[in-house]
Amino acid sequence: MDYTATQSGFRQQPNMRLRNTSVDGPGDSQLFEDTSGAAAGAQAGYSNQPAVPQAAGFPAQSILSDPMSNLAMAYGSSLASQGREMVDKNLDRFIPISKLKYYFAVDTVYVGKKLGLLVFPYMHENWEVSYQQDTPVAPRFDVNAPDLYIPAMGFITYVLVAGLALGTQNKFSPELLGVQASSALVWLIMEVLAVLLSLYLVTVNTDLTTIDLLAFSGYKYVGMIIGVVAGLMFGRPAYYLSLLWCCVAIFVFMIRTLRLKLLSEAAAEGRLVRGTRNQLRMYLTMSIAAAQPIFMYWLTYHLIR
Repeated sequence: MDYTATQSGFRQQPNMRLRNTSVDGPGDSQLFEDTSGAAAGAQAGYSNQPAVPQAAGFPAQSILSDPMSNLAMAYGSSLASQGREMVDKNLDRFIPISKLKYYFAVDTVYVGKKLGLLVFPYMHENWEVSYQQDTPVAPRFDVNAPDLYIPAMGFITYVLVAGLALGTQNKFSPELLGVQASSALVWLIMEVLAVLLSLYLVTVNTDLTTIDLLAFSGYKYVGMIIGVVAGLMFGRPAYYLSLLWCCVAIFVFMIRTLRLKLLSEAAAEGRLVRGTRNQLRMYLTMSIAAAQPIFMYWLTYHLIR
């Protein structure tokens, strides 16, 4: 476009030169170049390049589909299962969980009958434990079977009753109650260990286990609770009378129960005991039974004033 200035200062209208008119010669270049072909070639070049991922992070599906990730997960789960089996095996070696379930398989009827047997064992005739396919039946099906429910609940109740008795004497304190509970537990453990040592020295072949001895030794807490409660309610004479009754009852209970476990078959049937080994077994049975009243009095006499 040509702009021509005039003397008056005004500009004349520009002379527009149109494209492809007769004014432009055939050799003149075009005002705009045709770049459509170059753009198409550039687009074709860009289309051959690999696609760039839209997100910088890797998606979760690609991780899960990775063979190495799957292998690592499988190896980790196998290690976890092996560790769990090892822990269960070692735990069962020191603490027989499966056997403990047997000693807590009780119901209300069994607990009522067992408590009655511990307090009044004189009329009971059959003391043998029932078996089913060489395994003893659960305690809820046989009143003669040992259990740990009554000893455990008896120990806890004894500690609570001891705290009540100490409170009536204005001597209650958490420290003193802890000493009372720990002393009762220590005496129980010492008793079981002494019985195990005696069985080893006498070389008695019996099916009594450590848990059985713990159960039989823990039955004395029932008589101890009865004596302390009677003393708290009716005074010291009631304590001595009730404790004496329970001591005789636990002595008879232990003799009739353990003689089937420790003595020979002839002694269990009531025939004359002969031989040095059978006499030692008889003395051991009587010693275990006689130790129960001693512990019952030792752990309760100071609770009644």
